[in-house]
Amino acid sequence: MRRALLAIALLTASAVAVGAHHGDAGRYDEDVITVTGTVVALQLVNPHSHIIFDVVKGGKTVRWTAELGQPQQLIKQFGWTPQTIKVGMKLTMIGRQLKGGAPYINLTERSNIVMADTGKEIYRTENFGKPAPPKSDKGSFIAQ
Repeated sequence: MRRALLAIALLTASAVAVGAHHGDAGRYDEDVITVTGTVVALQLVNPHSHIIFDVVKGGKTVRWTAELGQPQQLIKQFGWTPQTIKVGMKLTMIGRQLKGGAPYINLTERSNIVMADTGKEIYRTENFGKPAPPKSDKGSFIAQ
């Protein structure tokens, strides 16, 4: 009986631990968009790093957030340092926008980042450029 209770307790605890990290299913549009903006901040924090940037479109400035992976991944896979992306730098990013149109873009899959002024690519996920699911009516835009 004790073994059965212990097994149930361990299974329950592991199920809670597995569910602790959120999934992206249904959170982002399937289509990718292109956004160009000026960096306001780079946050190399766990569990997800963020680039905060301003996008000017139609004379209006909108503050966006781009979600990336863990800082360790950016350092090991892409050679990033806190100086890789600097305040004032202009970046073009391709990724999936949060459903509902909020100014939030996910760069953890099917995404890349290019320095807008030089064209130098500084980030590319393994599956960038692979066929995406069928397109919706959202499309892409480049804001300057």
